Amino acid sequence: MAFTLDNHADRHQASLVNVSRRRFVQGAGVLVLGWQLPGVLAAQPADKADPFVPNAFLSIDTQGRVTVYAKHVEMGQGAYTGLATLVADELDADWAQVRVEGAPADTARYKNLAMGIQGTGGSTAMANSFKQMREAGAAARAMLVGAAAQAWKVDPATITVREGVVRHAASGRQAGFGELAAAAAAQPVPARPRLKSPKDFRLIGKASLRRTDSADKVHGRARFTQDVKLPGMLVAIAAHAPRFGATVAGYDASAALAVPGVVAAIPFEGSAHRSAGVAVLARNTWAARTGRDALKVRWDESRAYTEGSDELLARYRQAASRPGLPAATRGNVETAFAKAAKVIEADYEFPFLAHASMEPLNCVVQLGDGRCEIWNGEQFQTMDQKAVADYLGIAPEHVTINQLYAGGSFGRRASPHADYVVEAVAIAQGARKAGFDVPVKMVWTREDDMRGGYYRPAYLHRARLALDERGRLQGWQVRVVGQSLIKGSVFEEFMVKNGIDATSVEGLSDLPYGIPNLSVKLHTPDDVRVPVQWYRSVGHTHTAFTAETLVDEAAHAARRDPVALRRELLKGHPRHLAALETAVRAAQWDRPLAAGKSGVRRGRGVAVHESFNSVVAQVVEVSVDAGGELKVDRVVCAVACGLAINPDVVKAQMEGGIGFALSTALHGAITLDKGAVVQSNFHDYPVLRINEMPRVEVHIVPSQDDPTGVGEPGVPPLAPALANAIFEATGERVRTLPIRTPLRKAV
Repeated sequence: MAFTLDNHADRHQASLVNVSRRRFVQGAGVLVLGWQLPGVLAAQPADKADPFVPNAFLSIDTQGRVTVYAKHVEMGQGAYTGLATLVADELDADWAQVRVEGAPADTARYKNLAMGIQGTGGSTAMANSFKQMREAGAAARAMLVGAAAQAWKVDPATITVREGVVRHAASGRQAGFGELAAAAAAQPVPARPRLKSPKDFRLIGKASLRRTDSADKVHGRARFTQDVKLPGMLVAIAAHAPRFGATVAGYDASAALAVPGVVAAIPFEGSAHRSAGVAVLARNTWAARTGRDALKVRWDESRAYTEGSDELLARYRQAASRPGLPAATRGNVETAFAKAAKVIEADYEFPFLAHASMEPLNCVVQLGDGRCEIWNGEQFQTMDQKAVADYLGIAPEHVTINQLYAGGSFGRRASPHADYVVEAVAIAQGARKAGFDVPVKMVWTREDDMRGGYYRPAYLHRARLALDERGRLQGWQVRVVGQSLIKGSVFEEFMVKNGIDATSVEGLSDLPYGIPNLSVKLHTPDDVRVPVQWYRSVGHTHTAFTAETLVDEAAHAARRDPVALRRELLKGHPRHLAALETAVRAAQWDRPLAAGKSGVRRGRGVAVHESFNSVVAQVVEVSVDAGGELKVDRVVCAVACGLAINPDVVKAQMEGGIGFALSTALHGAITLDKGAVVQSNFHDYPVLRINEMPRVEVHIVPSQDDPTGVGEPGVPPLAPALANAIFEATGERVRTLPIRTPLRKAV
């Protein structure tokens, strides 16, 4: 199936689709699952669209244009730019000649080396690709040099490459990549291409590179799933049950079918993790939505989940009164509390959170005899490919997935259950059985997206601290209560050990602070039937808040400076200390905070937290007026993430993470009323407005270590640093999110 081509952007997207159809063949002597270049496979497209395709990650055409095939989705985080930078630097390409296309679903060639499957998540894109993509570029460079040396009859060691031009200074000969492409394709693929020393990088680590996706997005040329138009395509919008677990008892589609443009109403079963529904098929999105709204559906709620948020939280409090399963133990907590001179106790409450990305869920499906083709902002290729294959009863290799841009995700498009993708396939299958053998674009409205489940779980933490007579923190006890993200998924076997879902307690079970006696225990209720899924920063979204506000409470109880106490407790953790020192130095922590206007109290708080192998420290400054209204004035952020491949992208990810975290800290909460989701759109699930965004400064801790994550680590420290700043301004401790305003009047 081809795209309707009506402009340059469509031609570009059509080429992306063509990439998925290329039949890659195994190179001579190359193993299918890796060789001397881990994860890089020598490959040639059977149609030989470009003369030089040295491996699965790049091609060069006769004009010298370099196309990088990105195995990771671009959803705003800068993955395309980072992957292209790694290739282009080792290749010594002209950055202006580099473009990026999404790679097709092909686990053998494009798996995430950190995950073992093809997918984007866990802030692993650059970390797992750092060596792989550099080797891909270095191999291509060596082959271009070999071709030039052979043609010019010179020693390859005397040839240089820079900005897409191969030169031999002694003879004055030179050639562009395009001129050498065909000859380079005949060169042997080097077994161990030589990589640059970091001192020779020309692109990696430079702040001024133009992002590969910026121009198309600014000019509206970028193509997302919603932009896909295929011949004969129908749009599907479904009616979903108002309560999780309800099923269709019956429906009347007569009013829907009377809407101009509506052609059918299709019941579907979906996957085992998604309630059934009824989809309206129409010639366009508006007709599909109007028809869906006109449907009359009777729901069988006999097995629906009917618990409200207040009832659920009350149950969680009861569970927290019992010990739970041990997730981490150090020393003897009971003895520490028995000897304590002071005990601090606190309950922390965290609501369900919707991902609420700007592009609601959608997916385009074309079914054929024994085959399926999908167009999607694809984040979890391997999982989606298998789930679709299982649903249709076909082999995974017969499911083609074309990777498009995604308008945000924050984890939602990486569903372990492939829920929305399987739903799209189920609707397309129903349409085909009804006689509509055409592509189907499934579209979720904002309300569908907001009420569709797969939230960050709600949690309750019950915490206790034990301080001795000298104010030293001697005991730490936290009980976590909340649903498992992993149980019931394919990841359960290696991510749930002895009943402990690692994602529920990460950030607490591996607490870096040198506290001699520690206990972290977990309750995982199995009877809460709200679909849940990982969310940007996963467990760290709640564990960092508890950890960093507790340390702040301990510091104030002991009349210690919060930074000084952290320094003491983080001995032996140089990356934590480096991030902390960088942030507090930039924020001028050692100087008094500037006073506010009359009647306004100001406060400053700090937090430092490790997630996804990066450490981020943040200092937040706030103002609270006499009426208790809160204003976040400034955030100073320091990130220790190894070598920053694209410093501008790293800074953007920290800024974006801070805005994302501030949005949830101030506003984010999904609540249930007798099992029905209360929120429906941005009027009752607000996201951060531009006037609420503080000034943000980002500082990258210098390093030549391999890169670590940046997409998620900017989120966890913000909320606790904010809460600590509020305490300094008002004396009020924040233990429930989102933050309830107005705060108590400043005193």
